[in-house]
Amino acid sequence: MLPLLRKSAASRIVSLSSGLGSLTLTSDPGWEFAHLNLLAYNSSKTALNAMTVQFARELRDTPIKVTAADPGYTAADLNNYQGTRSVEQGAGVAVRLATLPADGPTGGFFDEDGPLPW
Repeated sequence: MLPLLRKSAASRIVSLSSGLGSLTLTSDPGWEFAHLNLLAYNSSKTALNAMTVQFARELRDTPIKVTAADPGYTAADLNNYQGTRSVEQGAGVAVRLATLPADGPTGGFFDEDGPLPW
């Protein structure tokens, strides 16, 4: 896909991550989801966050923006629709990142309120 992305004047790569992939948040016992020790899920999202950083660094001299989005606890198949957010609410941050302007951020992790810690 990278050759196709390079052809566009405004390509965006948005990875769908999770706060559960944040080492900072999950190591804080006061964080509301710190009790969720889902080894495979949390680890895969941490790895995805690391890939976001690496891709952003590799593509820093191009117009391609690379970001990771945390949709929040969204009702979906994965959690048997127990999430407190609708799919539309969860998609908001990904849509915003997919439509970043040319001077928008790259190499960051975001939720609907802004940047999140890795």
